Amino acid sequence: MNVTHIPFKKTGFFSKTMLDYLAQKEAIKPFYKNFSDVEGFKDQIKEKKQSFSLETRKILSEALQSQYSDFMATEKTKDNINLLQQENTFTITTGHQLNLFTGPLYFLYKIVSAINLCEELTEQYPKQNFVPVYWMATEDHDFDEINYFNFDGKKVQWKREDGGAVGRFSTKSLEAVYRVFSNHLGNSKNAQYLKSLFSEAYLKHQNLAQATRYIANELFGKYGLVIVDGDDYALKTVFTPYIKEELENKTAFKTVSKTILALEKEYKIQVNPREINLFYLGNNFRERIVYEGGVYKVNNTDITFTKKAILEELAKNPKAFSPNVILRPLYQEVILPNLCYIGGGGEQAYWLELKTFFDAVKVPFPILLLRNSVQVISSKQKQKLDKLNISLEEIFLNQNKLLSKKVIENANIKVDFDKKILFLEQQFSELKKVAKQTDASFIGAVEAQEIKQIKGLENLQKRLIRAEKRRQKDLVERISKLQNELLPNQSLEERQRNFSEYYLEYGSSFIASLKTALKPLQLEFTILEL
Repeated sequence: MNVTHIPFKKTGFFSKTMLDYLAQKEAIKPFYKNFSDVEGFKDQIKEKKQSFSLETRKILSEALQSQYSDFMATEKTKDNINLLQQENTFTITTGHQLNLFTGPLYFLYKIVSAINLCEELTEQYPKQNFVPVYWMATEDHDFDEINYFNFDGKKVQWKREDGGAVGRFSTKSLEAVYRVFSNHLGNSKNAQYLKSLFSEAYLKHQNLAQATRYIANELFGKYGLVIVDGDDYALKTVFTPYIKEELENKTAFKTVSKTILALEKEYKIQVNPREINLFYLGNNFRERIVYEGGVYKVNNTDITFTKKAILEELAKNPKAFSPNVILRPLYQEVILPNLCYIGGGGEQAYWLELKTFFDAVKVPFPILLLRNSVQVISSKQKQKLDKLNISLEEIFLNQNKLLSKKVIENANIKVDFDKKILFLEQQFSELKKVAKQTDASFIGAVEAQEIKQIKGLENLQKRLIRAEKRRQKDLVERISKLQNELLPNQSLEERQRNFSEYYLEYGSSFIASLKTALKPLQLEFTILEL
């Protein structure tokens, strides 16, 4: 196993928002508090310790014990659940949708990032306890986003009627999916493990939340991972004051809207708040709560509440109130003694919209940590890259740019068009100085000629590259094939592939390799050669 780290910006797959955050640019500093470094965690521990009550810790620990009652939790996970009752215990949290069989590869990277960060913080702050948490998005209702995974270029899909919180979905119809997946796997030892993992999860557990907990516990329980289901009566009870605040005062809408006005001057906005950022959750539906004409209505239903009635409903049935993407982060931070949220670039971009909201409701805003990203390369693929003289950073170039670069490097004719264009620009710069001493019409003529000549050189460069690509057809095909293997659909493989492809080949050593390779606070992209 060889591990290489490169800056995130070198891949070309990360947004300006995330790159500026990683660089701690001044423009983005107003939108977070403590940065994801050792010093930032020192301040975060102090703030969270002061704000988080022992009563909430007790409720959390007991709720988790109840959630695990039908599962074989490891001793380390049981210990971590008990430790949550102590005031010197803190969580590091990541979250993910309930994708079928974990969905994209980065599900694993998020959780390993959380586990490794806990271990690193334990070394830095030995008087504190750190617990890795996976927050299951059990209340999501976008089934189309989670009902499949890709295996060996094929889509393995679960088809059933949509409706309601996905965590409550029955797993009864997954027998057919299991048969399809099994046929792809073969009969090796690793294939047998994957078949067992899938069947035990989905054919022996009643709903999607239980099945997902089983898989995550099987893969990561030995590291003490604690899995949280927010669709829980006791935990919602703790959150009730904030739901009441949302219903009565629309604080999230007011504060986040102001933040967006400031943030959008430099950055792309990820999500927009609604006047009320809550859903009403029934057995087979999850619909927005809207306030119209002095009445609270549940969208697409006949359910309505007066203000008094909806507060009474909240008091007796808090589980029916489900936070949306704006309010869910607050729910997490209210019920967990959390220091840090680990997520992808899109997730962290919407967290950056929330700091002012957190300040308004007096809940500490967590540290945001961009999750580890990984490109897996086999030793055979690495040999091919070396033979083709492609560096690890060059893997991530746009394919057309990569091919152009390599055919020029391998061309018999060596013409550096970039130097020639720079030379032209310097010459015309001198001419413009002369032109300024004459009249405006001459300046215009010089500028027009500059554009024309540079354009001519660029066209010659394109024609030469096209000719070289034809002449070096074999090289072009080899590079294209290799890059397509590494970056399916010209995207990071972690967004396309499922962990089962690598588990089938490497077995449990794949997760062990990730555990060794990922360095959360290094804030760099990981290339893992296996």
